[in-house]
Amino acid sequence: MIYKNFQNHKLSALGLGAMRLPVIGGDDSKIDETAAEKMVDYAMEHGINYYDTAWGYHGGQSELVIGRALKRYPRESYYLATKFPGYDLSNMDKVEEIFEKQLKKCGVEYFDFYLFHNVCEMNIDAYLDDKYGIYRYLMKQKRAGRIRHLGFSAHGSYDVMKRFLEAYGEGMEFCQIQLNYLDWTFQDAKGKLELLAEHQLPVWVMEPLRGGKLAELSEEDAELLKNLRPDESVPAWAFRFLQSIPGVTMVLSGMSNSEQLRENIQTFEEEKPLNSKEMEKLLKIANNMVEKIALPCTACRYCVSHCPQGLDIPALLALYNEHCVTDGGFIAPMALSAIQEEKRPGACIGCRSCEAVCPQQIKVSEAMADFVRKLG
Repeated sequence: MIYKNFQNHKLSALGLGAMRLPVIGGDDSKIDETAAEKMVDYAMEHGINYYDTAWGYHGGQSELVIGRALKRYPRESYYLATKFPGYDLSNMDKVEEIFEKQLKKCGVEYFDFYLFHNVCEMNIDAYLDDKYGIYRYLMKQKRAGRIRHLGFSAHGSYDVMKRFLEAYGEGMEFCQIQLNYLDWTFQDAKGKLELLAEHQLPVWVMEPLRGGKLAELSEEDAELLKNLRPDESVPAWAFRFLQSIPGVTMVLSGMSNSEQLRENIQTFEEEKPLNSKEMEKLLKIANNMVEKIALPCTACRYCVSHCPQGLDIPALLALYNEHCVTDGGFIAPMALSAIQEEKRPGACIGCRSCEAVCPQQIKVSEAMADFVRKLG
């Protein structure tokens, strides 16, 4: 196992994410605890010392199961991370209640790493609102030793992350972002990485395989990669990409079975960063994947002044592309929830005024109608 230095700790470069543990009968809230314990045992035996859970994973069961699995090991032999569930605005005034419950659920007296969960458009104002006192409370727990290291995870835009860092940057020690070769330009992961470098924050990676999307590629793309590295699997390429990015300290993978765990551990037995030719080829594959599905909006904004509804069409098309390229998911619905209803895709009246001035000839009205259908 590769280890990375973080302050006075040596963290396994691969962390076990507890969001996709094996379940019984396809029910996400019913974790197969025996199988999960075996995975933790194998991970511990093979050098993984970082375990990431959260309040809402597996319907609230993840913290309980991971806590019990790790309880069988000396507390100093592993690092445990969990998060404050700010993805649900109804939790904002319950930080003390939730934190105390998390300690009990996990069966520990302190968390090695604790995060503001999912800083995004929907919750940034609430996270920054002093009336909730979330930052103040968590810093108090840090001073008391009940949180050893405080950070945040973010699915929001560059601008949202910047606002958060401008307010709380001095108290943050690390940041967890969605980083993979598909999102390098598609979700501006590169720009977000540069922002974190400005604040000298080490990077924790979530979604290295984009929810499994990068675990399998088309036969054509897989063959291109195989010609460059005959012995490297398709999923391993995603991890080698991350090993090539300065600032990446922790890569979290939500592994669902022992086979995935074994394969990923084998990948992380050594570092094999990509050379310039390999990086170019991988990013070209990613761009082709996006271009096959995404609408070619350049955000020139000619359309905006012609929309009688005042919709931010480029922003809505960016969310539409996200939803289409990744076959759904939570990012687009989450971002839309922060937008007033009268500014969402359903507010489009199909007048096509925007289409008359679009240099890319995008059929915006059809995209908005399709977006509404996809959202259900």
